Amino acid sequence: MSTVMQAPVSLRSKSTAAKKKRSAFTPARLGLYALLVTSAIFFLIPLYVMVTTSLKPMEEIRLGNLFALPGKPSFDAWIEAWSSACTGLECQGIQVGFWNSVKIVVPSTLISIFFGALNGYALSFWRVRWAGWLFGVLMFGAFVPYQVMLYPLVRVSAMLGIFGSLTGIVLIHTVFGMPVMTLLFRNYYAGVPVELFKAARIDGGGFWRIFFQLMLPMSLPIIAVAVIMQLTNIWNDFLLGLVFAGRENLPMTVQLNNVINTTTGERLYNVNMAATILTSLVPLTIYLLSGRWFVRGISAGAVKG
Repeated sequence: MSTVMQAPVSLRSKSTAAKKKRSAFTPARLGLYALLVTSAIFFLIPLYVMVTTSLKPMEEIRLGNLFALPGKPSFDAWIEAWSSACTGLECQGIQVGFWNSVKIVVPSTLISIFFGALNGYALSFWRVRWAGWLFGVLMFGAFVPYQVMLYPLVRVSAMLGIFGSLTGIVLIHTVFGMPVMTLLFRNYYAGVPVELFKAARIDGGGFWRIFFQLMLPMSLPIIAVAVIMQLTNIWNDFLLGLVFAGRENLPMTVQLNNVINTTTGERLYNVNMAATILTSLVPLTIYLLSGRWFVRGISAGAVKG
């Protein structure tokens, strides 16, 4: 009796496995794979050309074979781009811009995230008067183009005596980052049960104690999202750094533009490509290493509310 009952089960399992094998190669799935492969090739070809060109000497580049692998690969162009490429009258390489970008990015990211979290916390749990209007003004600032506010900001920063300084460019990035950071944290805190906040209030927690001991430890997913967004946006910025940083604090993107536009005789395409890759290496590494944290933070509440 048991043998008779087992036969239909085994046949059913075999038919299910056959259906799974057949479903793995459906036209829709093949079309999806084709689209993904085509998209990957489309985005990887420029990176391939940049890397191979940066590893070629100028003798090979003059041959005009853009997609050929380097016959004699060398990192001399990378070394020159980092340490001795000319950015105008100075020939100290793009390393100067790298350290300037670090000095700009770190405080700008930390300060804007702190005030964004503070604003989001206050707007979500402390129903102060005119909170809705304040939030609306902040959101309006997130959609105003940079170019519209450049001249007023130049005048204001000059009056404050911080135009062309590291303090000035950090303050500018902080101001421009606060609306988006406020939106992220407010929407995240909107998903936190209000009973948790009320319980903390009953236990005697005040504004700052609840913020530092309760809200910030719960905000690690959205903090990861905010760090990735701010770090990449500030690192890739060109316009604000060019206008407000001053000659002594030009970020890496501005220095890259100076390397490419500074020519004394022959244009060194391998050095230009190496400098471009070095400039984009930080945001590219961040996206590759922290992409899953970004997705987790978004799914944890970054777009709620």
